[in-house]
Amino acid sequence: MSDAKIDPVLLEVLWNRLISIVNEQAAALVHASFTTVVREAGDLSAGVFDAEGNMLAQAVTGTPGHINTMANCVRDFVAAHPIDSLAPGDSLLTNNPWISSGHLHDIIVVTPVFYRGRGIGWFANTCHAMDIGGRTLGADAREVFEEGLHIPIMKLFRAHQINEDLIQIVRANVREPDQVVGDLYAQQAGNDVGAAKLVEMMQECGLEDLETLSTLILARSEEAMRAAIERIPNGVYRDEVEIDGFDSPLKICLAVQVNERDLIVDYAGSSPQVDRGINVVFNYTHAYTTYPLKCAISPTVPNNEGSFRPVTVRAPQGSILNCEYPCAVGARHLIGHFLSQAIFGALARALPEQVIADGSAGLWNSQFEGHDKAGRVFAYIFFSAGGMGARPGADGLSATAFPSGIKGVPAEAIEAVSPVLMRKRALRPDSGGPGKFRGGLGQEMVLEVRSEGAAMHSCMYDRTQHPARGFLGGMEGATGELFLADGTHPHPKGKYLLQPGQCVTLRLPGGGGFHPPVEREPERVLEDVRQGLVSAAAARQVYGVVVDTESWQVDREATAKLRS
Repeated sequence: MSDAKIDPVLLEVLWNRLISIVNEQAAALVHASFTTVVREAGDLSAGVFDAEGNMLAQAVTGTPGHINTMANCVRDFVAAHPIDSLAPGDSLLTNNPWISSGHLHDIIVVTPVFYRGRGIGWFANTCHAMDIGGRTLGADAREVFEEGLHIPIMKLFRAHQINEDLIQIVRANVREPDQVVGDLYAQQAGNDVGAAKLVEMMQECGLEDLETLSTLILARSEEAMRAAIERIPNGVYRDEVEIDGFDSPLKICLAVQVNERDLIVDYAGSSPQVDRGINVVFNYTHAYTTYPLKCAISPTVPNNEGSFRPVTVRAPQGSILNCEYPCAVGARHLIGHFLSQAIFGALARALPEQVIADGSAGLWNSQFEGHDKAGRVFAYIFFSAGGMGARPGADGLSATAFPSGIKGVPAEAIEAVSPVLMRKRALRPDSGGPGKFRGGLGQEMVLEVRSEGAAMHSCMYDRTQHPARGFLGGMEGATGELFLADGTHPHPKGKYLLQPGQCVTLRLPGGGGFHPPVEREPERVLEDVRQGLVSAAAARQVYGVVVDTESWQVDREATAKLRS
């Protein structure tokens, strides 16, 4: 089909058809998955790519750490295995952190699509594997060699036949072989569904290939992104974020340069890489830079290769945001998720009404490993979120993951498939940063592992020392903490043995507020107190609102005096 035959109306139809197809691809993967990480948390991505490896559309699911890294990674597959070198029924995979999503636990499966004897495109998806061997997922490794099995780019399927040698190697190296291998089959199933639906679209619409459609989609997206950049005043906008690090605090330094219709993000001055597993590969840095940029300046522009072209990202080689092989990277999200804070902090100088205050940022990943009551080896991980930062016109969302987009796993699902018992799960009162618009609340959880003997608890937690900042007069959110019943505080990024019957308490951080708290309407403060989100003491001391907790009324006279 020629350019002339794809008019604007047909382009919109085909574009939406592609989005529908990748959503079916993702749904097939989720429904076939063996793990709660994929089924419940949504730690996956799915997308369709043209023959050259340019991302055309992504499923409305998953996390930027997967989809935006995959946007770059597929081109590495194309370079290693050009589409004409493959045949129907072939499929490829890797978990190389430096070309995929930044740590060994994420496996990307890429499948070529053939139509009328020609390779026309690719379907790809990324999933978090429940286990990948090594010393279990954590932040305390010294080198990537400790972190598990490294699979280079290689074939998962050959002419529809599974690579049995690879499967045997995987099974011999992981603690949950059925779940890990089962999800590899699920990933392939998702790609197969996408490929079948794409061929169906090609036949229905009389398309010979995706070249013309790809050119139009990417050009439209690129132009829309450049138009959004053009609306930002030219200049250089800077920010600096301090985060806990492992043994000592780390800094993310950022300069956003706006030059007409182009944008450059430079992380010069950021801390050097460390000898622990919190380093970030450049691909992951790029992913968590482009995502918050789009959230702030062009949320309606589709996420594809075209929307990335106007943005250049730079980070010094050997820095915490562009680490060098073979440093440890297992908990790279603990740093990478903070890039949105720096991006919004910088853009707040130019677009204060288009950004959100700092949030809890990094997910709190809790990994447990040991033997269950039946004596079977288990390894289980689940993700938890603190509060989001407040928005210019609304409160922050509580216990909500941003920028990752990962969903919280219900306690019932966790307990159904693992020996982890959740004795308590509730929002933390007063953890959201005060403001005219309040930061989202963190949550408190009390966990016990019903294991045979001690279970290893791997902690991947941040914001225990550096709270989320408020914006434009809003106040900080609460920091996080973890402790055992005897009052001891394990290292928030370390590993320790949780004894049978012993409980650990996790208190996740809250998001920052937006605008001064004394500007919050007294009625909204009253409702916060009524719902248990803000204490009566904090209402008085911080918001200047006196709440009578017997009549549930605002004392207008006392409030006026406090706020005068």
